[in-house]
Amino acid sequence: MLRTALAAAGDSPGYPPALGTRELREAAAGWLRRRLGVTVADPLAADPSVIPTIGSKELVALMPTLLGLREGTVIIPEVAYPTYEVGAVLSGLAVRRTDTPPDDAAGVVLVWLNSPGNPHGRVLSDDELRTWAAWGRAHGVPVVADECYATLGWDVQPRSLLHPAVAGEDHTGLLAVHSLSKQSTAAGYRAGLLSGDPALVRQVWEVRRHLGLLVPGPVQAAMTAALADDAHVEAQRERYRARRERLAAAVRAAGLRIDHSEAGLYLWTTRDEDCWTTVDWLAGLGIVPAPGSFYGPAGTRHVRMALTATDERIDAAVQRLTA
Repeated sequence: MLRTALAAAGDSPGYPPALGTRELREAAAGWLRRRLGVTVADPLAADPSVIPTIGSKELVALMPTLLGLREGTVIIPEVAYPTYEVGAVLSGLAVRRTDTPPDDAAGVVLVWLNSPGNPHGRVLSDDELRTWAAWGRAHGVPVVADECYATLGWDVQPRSLLHPAVAGEDHTGLLAVHSLSKQSTAAGYRAGLLSGDPALVRQVWEVRRHLGLLVPGPVQAAMTAALADDAHVEAQRERYRARRERLAAAVRAAGLRIDHSEAGLYLWTTRDEDCWTTVDWLAGLGIVPAPGSFYGPAGTRHVRMALTATDERIDAAVQRLTA
């Protein structure tokens, strides 16, 4: 379906709109409402509430720059995808790792949330999200939630930072990042979304268009088709669910504990030892996880095992763990 839409739009010699085509913005607003219960302001308004991005990783890495942040501290989760820190360092900003709003907001210029989280699959509760939203608004600090695994809840249903139960009547001070890489298996398309506070979205859009950060026209057409179709998302979700069920059972049978992992595409596992010792042990079985130390000091006793391998590779890992 994505390939068909991509090919049909292949004759696209002109510059694509940085704002996104009308069809894409309408499809994105419909997806947010239908899948996440989020209603954004008019997606076709002069101040955009949703725009396409070249995947979500470049957006994460460039967010401090796009928001014009030049000094101060960026808050990131204690265990976090490295790109949040990379983006801060690129802008010359300091980084503070914490999962709770600090008492002292001095110098804080941006907050990153990640729910469901990478690598550990932790989902923030409504109360936690509301607390962060209120803290950011009280101190004039933008709060940005990376929600690229939002449609992949297993034990709990993830809630968007932009949901009215969290954000209230408007999205002032709040942004959410989404991606088609996971839900639509479209990592190679580099297809993402930014939505939320129109004033912040406009600021990001204005800088992006001058930098030439434009999602190619054929990719925008593919995104439009993908965001309007739930069937392929549910089919891929079922593949991930089946892989998770098989792999989790094998991991536990092999004596490892799984922490968090209630959503997303990873199992956050531990043998209560240094992560590199676990990596060595698993490598001896022909299984290569990601060491938890890659994600911060708080991850040094865990490894991340992914559900993104093929069914054949997942089954091979299950056989090796249970042999």
